[in-house]
Amino acid sequence: MARGKARLYADEKDAEPLNPPQLQAVQAIQGPVLIIAGAGSGKTRVITCRIAYLLEQGIPQSAILALTFTNKAAREMAERVKALTRKKLQNLTVSTFHSFGVKILREEIERLGYRKNFSIYDETDRMQLIKDSLRECGLSPEGVDLYALGQLFSNVKIGRLQWGSGANDAFEPVYEEYQQRLKIFNALDFEDLLVIPIELFERYPEVLEKYRRRYRYIMVDEFQDTSLTQYRLMRLLADRIEKTEQNVCVVGDDDQSIYSWRGANYENIRRFEMDFPGTLEITLEQNYRSTTTILEAANGVISNNTNRKEKTLWSGNGGGKPIEICTPENESQEADLIAAEIKQLRLREGLRYDDFGVLIRTNALTRSIEEAFLAENIPYRVSGGTSFFQRKEIKDILSYLRVIANTDDDVNLLRIINTPRRGIGKTTVAALSELARQNQSSLWNAMTALRYARDTFGDQSFQETDNADVDAFMSLIEKHKEAILGKRGLSQKVRALVDDIDYWGYLITEFSKHEQAARWKFANISSFIESIAHWEHDPDNLDPTLYPYLNRISLITRDDGTEDADKGKVNLMTIHAAKGLEFPVVFIAGAEDGIIPHARSLEAGEGDLEEERRLFYVAITRARDKLVISSCLKRRRLQSTVECSPSPFLAEIPPHLVEYHTAPSLLQSAAEAEDVLALLKRKFT
Repeated sequence: MARGKARLYADEKDAEPLNPPQLQAVQAIQGPVLIIAGAGSGKTRVITCRIAYLLEQGIPQSAILALTFTNKAAREMAERVKALTRKKLQNLTVSTFHSFGVKILREEIERLGYRKNFSIYDETDRMQLIKDSLRECGLSPEGVDLYALGQLFSNVKIGRLQWGSGANDAFEPVYEEYQQRLKIFNALDFEDLLVIPIELFERYPEVLEKYRRRYRYIMVDEFQDTSLTQYRLMRLLADRIEKTEQNVCVVGDDDQSIYSWRGANYENIRRFEMDFPGTLEITLEQNYRSTTTILEAANGVISNNTNRKEKTLWSGNGGGKPIEICTPENESQEADLIAAEIKQLRLREGLRYDDFGVLIRTNALTRSIEEAFLAENIPYRVSGGTSFFQRKEIKDILSYLRVIANTDDDVNLLRIINTPRRGIGKTTVAALSELARQNQSSLWNAMTALRYARDTFGDQSFQETDNADVDAFMSLIEKHKEAILGKRGLSQKVRALVDDIDYWGYLITEFSKHEQAARWKFANISSFIESIAHWEHDPDNLDPTLYPYLNRISLITRDDGTEDADKGKVNLMTIHAAKGLEFPVVFIAGAEDGIIPHARSLEAGEGDLEEERRLFYVAITRARDKLVISSCLKRRRLQSTVECSPSPFLAEIPPHLVEYHTAPSLLQSAAEAEDVLALLKRKFT
């Protein structure tokens, strides 16, 4: 015992001893255990130490099953257990739910009429099968939202929806066809990896009993994120006639349940207590990540939720810096504030770029922040979404500009040669590529050769219509090249280009059943053009022409690893993507009513509002030392500027923890701060 116990007190990542609740959680290995692990409370360490303790107590590796949600988390868990025990772990099962489902199916699926060498369809395969099923049922895929139909099929399969209860019942024959085709093709989709193991367990009790005997100690990480299907699978495995043999431990935090939109159900925590009577509940409240100030703010916010386990996080890290709430005029000033503060803190406190996390509620908020980072030469990466400049519609327009700047840019020319569609198909492009290869030239030069030497090349490879389409494309580029390479008015000329190629018409055609998506994408293009206008009207910009602008945009993909001190990039990410991460300095941008809480949650009701509050709580608790929250007075939405109200969650932060700013680096007096707080409160009521 002594040797094993000593190992539990230290691992390679943390030499501090386990605190009493952590030690209790590690050593409580008999019967059902519920560990409520607050943010930053050492959850991963407790889980890995618990597995190591089981092994030290002589429990065979093969009797332990640890389930989590990502392959990365499973790998990290296994590596840390290996470091703790210094043992080979060939027989220990540390897995995602879906990988565990595959493990069962490889052994047992023949009982259900499948062959062991089944295929697992990815999303592309699945969409094609849905299309084929629609056609088999006499329906055209062109008139159907395939993504929505796929979601419907998933919800039916996992039991969230049933046929016979709504307008979607017309698709029931398509679903049946889809299911039959999966079986014929010996294939499974993603939901099958959980649904079919449950079917096996329920139809064949002897199979269930086999796995119950095998896995006598079960652990589930991130339990608040489990779906009803995952809970059902776990319960089947963990249930025993003898309650003392229900050795199942689940670890989670209902305050961090933020994935209801993908099936997660935080009420599984309450369900666990009902289904496993006599559950030992252990609460981990000591936070090892954040200052007391940040934790008090988080506690103040989350305490307004009613459907939660009571807990109060505390820290031994000291009081810390006040939380700064800034009220910039608009999103451009907000972005400038964030960029300026990052640069100041790097110089003043010696921080690296990857010490900063900039968190947003929706990916639509990235553009102005990316612009500010580019202007200040701040390297960054976008997580949990697509960089504004990497969105298809923006890349399309940028490709036009890059070809105008350099007609020999084959990569960008290929992107736009038939976007929007202009009759230049794959056959024409292949012939042009072959011509370019033969002449060791660019595609543009090949098109020029086609234009001026048709007697030599045209009759061999190209139809008359091909010639006309290529001619029209070249004329379009030449026309706008002459205009755009002029000295002034770049943004207006780009707008004229967008109108000339009728990109709006292209979007309407591409999203014929989803005009809202087309409008959103076109609004992104409008925002892109506005950003060019903002850049070219900057009085410090001495050369507002195309080439400097494209060079500036290219900085997004530059390699910033030239100095050791500057390794990494600022993390610009959605709050959802930030869960599980931490940063010395966190900015929460766009803390406005309608953004967080999101407007949809206000319409949906109290349950969704509480999830939005949990999301804000997760954002706050990502910060270790410093937290800055910005709430704009005005924000550009689509084609207009609207007045904004601060997020109501800001008023839930205890006032004594907060300092208010109205402009970058302009700290207000206490009296002014009280006036601002009074104004904020009036807006909330």
